Parts: sequence; C-alpha cells; structure tokens
Amino acid sequence: MRYNEKELQALSRQPAEMAAELGMRGPKKGSVAKRRLVKLVVNFLFYFRPDEAEPLGALLLERCRVAQEEPGGFSISFVEDLSRKYHFECCSQEQCQEWMEALQRARNEIRKMTGKVCGAGGTGQFSLALLTTTVHSTGPAGAVRHLRGGQVPAE
Repeated sequence: MRYNEKELQALSRQPAEMAAELGMRGPKKGSVAKRRLVKLVVNFLFYFRPDEAEPLGALLLERCRVAQEEPGGFSISFVEDLSRKYHFECCSQEQCQEWMEALQRARNEIRKMTGKVCGAGGTGQFSLALLTTTVHSTGPAGAVRHLRGGQVPAE
C-alpha cells in the first residue's frame, strides 16, 4: 500500500469513534496476543503500544470481514485473503459486540460516502471523502505499511 504517512499519523490523532486496550494478534502463525491501544478513526483501525503516541500501524477497513472468533474475541480478515486474520481479544462479550458493531458501521458509512461496494470489482483506489488521504491497494489487502517504516508487524 502507498499512503501519505503524515496524513495517516494526523488522522490517528483525531477523535476516535472507539478506543480501548485490546489483545491483538497478527496473521502470522505462532504470533502471540499483545496489549495494544486500538483506535477506530473513520475507517482505519490504528494500533499503538499502550505507552506511545505514534501508531505502530493501521488496518484499512475496506473489503474486510469482521467475525466473532470465540467468546470475547473477534477477527478482521480481507476479501482477497480470508486466511490472513488479525485477532482481537476483548475484556467481555459485550465489549466484543460493541467493537464488531462499530467496525461494521465504519465500513458501511464509508461505502455510503464513496458510493463503492465493499468486495470484488473495486478499482483498487480508495478516497476518503472530506479528507485528503488516498490509499492505493498494491500490497496485502487492508494492511497499511507500518507507520514507522516497513511492513505492518504481525505481532
């Protein structure tokens, strides 16, 4: 993915629809859950180390699926590769349900704003209306490069 790093970092500092410390596990086999501050802004899910102001990375919630994995947990996968899942562990089933609903709303709202349908047949370009950020899908779906350089870590 290509993106404007400064604009994404500025977006990560905007008020969030939801934010909480969750257990997060990346898509690599054998990865372990780590506590991350997870913040939903527009249709990006930013994740931070709990004691740092700059995000480690972000997931673009375009062409994604949100599913309950186990009681108190959910996953985000992307249409192009459903086996590549990011897992999140919540403190309760209620918190898990709130996150899943918020993520679905974020996906649906941005689809309404842009007139695009989430799924196959997209142009590969996603423009946030009202914002100047443009993300071009050229890498793994939904995975924005690590905001400090390199790929999104699969921690």
